[in-house]
Amino acid sequence: MWRITVDHTCIGSGSCAGIAPDRFELDDVEGRAHPVNPDVAPDDEAVLDAMASCPMEAISVLDLDTGKPVEI
Repeated sequence: MWRITVDHTCIGSGSCAGIAPDRFELDDVEGRAHPVNPDVAPDDEAVLDAMASCPMEAISVLDLDTGKPVEI
């Protein structure tokens, strides 16, 4: 299982929500992204693509089985 987090450096560009709309959405109040569901199946290419597209590198993914960050 992977856990997605979006940190405070998010500027709400929406690239993650555009690439993986079933995984990310923008908050109506602050305009920042957050995961729709923080826990996803491993090897989710949409999550990796969204992480790679983030201009602020605000998206992190942790492999809950190993405790190590997922690299793109």
